[in-house]
Amino acid sequence: MGDHHPKTKVAAVHAATVFLDREASVAKACSLIQEAGANGARLIAFPEAFIAGYPFWIWTHTPTTGAPLFFQLFDNAVEVPSATTDALGEAARRAGAYVVMGVNEREGGTLYNTLLYFDDQGALIGRHRKLQPTHAERTIWGKGDANDVFVLDTPYGKLGGLICWEHTMDLARYALTMKGEQIHIGVWPAVSALTHNPHSGIFDNVTEAAARHHALAGQTFVINVQSRIDEDTLEKMGLTGQPEMARVGGGWTAIVGPDGQIIAGPNRDDEAIVYADIDLFDIVPVKYACDSAGHYARPDVFAFGIRPTPGEVGVGDWSAAATANVPGAGSTGAVGAADDGAEEA
Repeated sequence: MGDHHPKTKVAAVHAATVFLDREASVAKACSLIQEAGANGARLIAFPEAFIAGYPFWIWTHTPTTGAPLFFQLFDNAVEVPSATTDALGEAARRAGAYVVMGVNEREGGTLYNTLLYFDDQGALIGRHRKLQPTHAERTIWGKGDANDVFVLDTPYGKLGGLICWEHTMDLARYALTMKGEQIHIGVWPAVSALTHNPHSGIFDNVTEAAARHHALAGQTFVINVQSRIDEDTLEKMGLTGQPEMARVGGGWTAIVGPDGQIIAGPNRDDEAIVYADIDLFDIVPVKYACDSAGHYARPDVFAFGIRPTPGEVGVGDWSAAATANVPGAGSTGAVGAADDGAEEA
């Protein structure tokens, strides 16, 4: 009979947040989780910083004129754990689905661009902080560390993810491939709606290229999900009626197979949930050609490692490191690393 390859329905939620309103954003997220779960999705992905919004103003305002918006973002950020994570976990449990949610996380006086992973029992099982905020994002968010490089075991496959331009960090992508990633969550903001940004016209093309390349290079499914901008977001940023600065819509959301081909979507501009049925067997033919961390790798030529963060649990096994990276959870103990302080590929 041979091995069993899991099949499941996945969903990418292309939606605008309720900008700078944590509680309303959570309520909208829970409703969308319920809808996707009722439609059979067992894995549901949301955009970057969905709660309570991506700081689009960093590309349209000066740091001084954008400061009041930052203050609102800070007050509507998510602590981990909190009533917000409890509500999201409960929504995942009721839907019977794994949920990956982009949030603005607050720890002390610092914000982080974070992906939270919930299982279908409602437990918070992982937290990924963006390793390097991009360009002007550094005025908003702090950096992640080595504990943010992980893959989670789920009944539907090995699950990992990256945020926006982390997809240009080839070593971060390869680390997930090395860890056996089979389903990848790629989350982004709706930069294509920021008409003032000189990159707005090419951003969707960049996103598509990144998603399709990671799928093929890592032999993984990619659930790629972007946000969108609505009228409320424009109004709160003071950009209503200024199409030369920003417009309603934006975003490029699609689901990509391990051969780099789009199997659902793409969806642009309008709010929608994109669904696809995936079969992990489809990874096998691509691995046959180029198992990037296996028979197609050359460890005799290249060496690669992930350096543990000093004073933190090592990253060799996220199943052990996970609880150390989720505040309020108990530690399972340190994970060993190579003698030089790096995990060897």
